[in-house]
Amino acid sequence: MKILFVNKFFFPHGGAETVFLQEREMVKNTEGFEVIDFSMKHEKNLPSEQSEYFVDNVDYNNEHGLKSKLKVSRDFIHNQQACEKFEQLIINEKPDIVHFHNIYHQLTPSIIKIAKKHGCKTILTAHDYKVACPGYGCLIDGKVFDVKNINGSFVNLFKYQWHEGSWSKSFLMSCEAVFHSLKKSYENIDTFVAPSAFMKSMIKTRLPDANVQVIVNGIDASKTEIGEDGGYFLYCGRLSPEKGVPTLAKAHSLMKADVPLKVLGNGPVKELIEREYPNVELLGFLQGDELFNIIKNAKAVIVPSEWYENCSMSVIEAMSYGKPVVGGNIGGIPEQVLDGETGFLFEPGNAQQLADKLDILASNPELVKEMGVKARERMVNKYSLDVHKHELISLYYSLAGK
Repeated sequence: MKILFVNKFFFPHGGAETVFLQEREMVKNTEGFEVIDFSMKHEKNLPSEQSEYFVDNVDYNNEHGLKSKLKVSRDFIHNQQACEKFEQLIINEKPDIVHFHNIYHQLTPSIIKIAKKHGCKTILTAHDYKVACPGYGCLIDGKVFDVKNINGSFVNLFKYQWHEGSWSKSFLMSCEAVFHSLKKSYENIDTFVAPSAFMKSMIKTRLPDANVQVIVNGIDASKTEIGEDGGYFLYCGRLSPEKGVPTLAKAHSLMKADVPLKVLGNGPVKELIEREYPNVELLGFLQGDELFNIIKNAKAVIVPSEWYENCSMSVIEAMSYGKPVVGGNIGGIPEQVLDGETGFLFEPGNAQQLADKLDILASNPELVKEMGVKARERMVNKYSLDVHKHELISLYYSLAGK
């Protein structure tokens, strides 16, 4: 069976690419499957036999003149070059299934119809809320909102300036959403893959008739093991308000117990944390063994998000090392963290409630160990790469009628 993997970046770039490249390699090494690629040209790209079909690099962060801005705006909604090259690739390679990942803006959803036109089965993995919310994150001024309350119209979202507080960017996002709604681009997806039940519900708010299958993210359980309790709490991720980092720093200052808080990552609230919470250990960006060792030896990992996390890799990684997770009760996190069993949930933004949960773990090392063991078991049984692979391959066979 021939699977065409489609993603706008063909190198490690973010969470979507981590899953995309992981799945691509997994399927490539599965007997009876052949993998082909479609993406965007970039100097960091991994090797691909189909690189001649890749579209020109599109960087929307660069400065553009008026004429260039008009072209960029058009390509943002419908990339004609991507459509032409994609169609030529399909004609030449004849894939059975096209698996779309992160295609928005650079490749555009216009290519979905081309796959259907040539008889391919289509899958789209929803790494973010783009299908439900044109601005990706369901955020207005850094706060989450419920798309079910926007009266079903993408145009109504424009007035909220939901994309970076910019009228022009929000208007362009609205135009894009209306265009693909009228073209019924997403209606040409045979199966959406949602990494969480919460993501499934969000897709259903916009596409109630869509076929959505929940397949959670996974990691290789054979490469991790239960670590030690090094006596510190840990946060890994972007330092931004919607990630709940200021709430975590405040909660740490409210704790009765004296337990260090280590914070990994960079972002816009870093200076605020440095200024107002000097007891927080800001370690910046780490990767590789240095990163994994600091996760492996934490007492617990905190995921204090105040926005709709999908299927948090931070939670899964923590579980893989036998770490309890204290997470915000929002988005997909409650599906991952079993409250009172593998960790604790707390009301997003409630620093005192978070502090109370941390104090419980700080004063009860046996509970930390017990929760960690259960977290590791849950990860192996539900969030391992073996489980992910089985469910994905089963979906391919089901779509292909085999």
